Amino acid sequence: MVDPTDFPAPAPLSWHGPARIVALCNQKGGVGKTTTTINVAAALAEYGRRVLIVDFDPQGAASVALGIPARESDRTVYDALMTSGTTVRDVVVHTAWDGMDVAPANIDLSAAEVQLVGEVARESALARALRGVAEDYDAILIDCQPSLGLLTVNALTAAHGVIIPLETEYFALRGVALLVETISKVADRLNPKLKIDGILATMYDARTLHSREVLERVRDAFGQNVFETVIARTVKFPDSSVAAEPILSFAPNHPGAQAYRRLARELIARGDAA
Repeated sequence: MVDPTDFPAPAPLSWHGPARIVALCNQKGGVGKTTTTINVAAALAEYGRRVLIVDFDPQGAASVALGIPARESDRTVYDALMTSGTTVRDVVVHTAWDGMDVAPANIDLSAAEVQLVGEVARESALARALRGVAEDYDAILIDCQPSLGLLTVNALTAAHGVIIPLETEYFALRGVALLVETISKVADRLNPKLKIDGILATMYDARTLHSREVLERVRDAFGQNVFETVIARTVKFPDSSVAAEPILSFAPNHPGAQAYRRLARELIARGDAA
């Protein structure tokens, strides 16, 4: 097994784009999708990559966690999907962190799931919307809602890869087979380029036998599809969300920040990010 500290710091890029699109997906809530999306994006930006976060959850968690008042926003990712003449570039918000932008979301996005039902090629709406900005970024990270509905299918249809954050807890493990089956169906029927980049163990507590056993079972079941990097449970993650910034700037030397930097290096080393 490769020690995650062995992943080298990536070389700077001489040009940017086109983006590799990655969906962060798990139908179970509270497993660290938004935390992972924000902090992987921040880590990739630290390494000189241009990153767009697409908040694709009507709860707007990624927007809120970065201090973007999406609830009052005139334009969100909903408009890029459903409003003629509005593009993703029109709704992008530049964050306080160099190289990291956000396409925000709010509760309006929940209406898109209903409205898209009657559309032609409804599963490809997000893919069409992202075509116009793919050349602007090295990575586009889609923070999916905790469901396997039409919005999530749109994210999977638009993506090149999927990261599955998985809490190291037994009941979180039970749902992975259904998610993997859904990803396989989307790859078979809608998006042949889609692959699972990896399963990311989150909220890991090495002090408990339960966490250690679940991590061992995940690695036994999914082998090379499990990232070497593991994200430990820490109160610093919710603290950084309250502060509306990634842990990489909130507590840059904390082990949680270092873990997400290792994950970004692992993604780049594996070819799953720019």
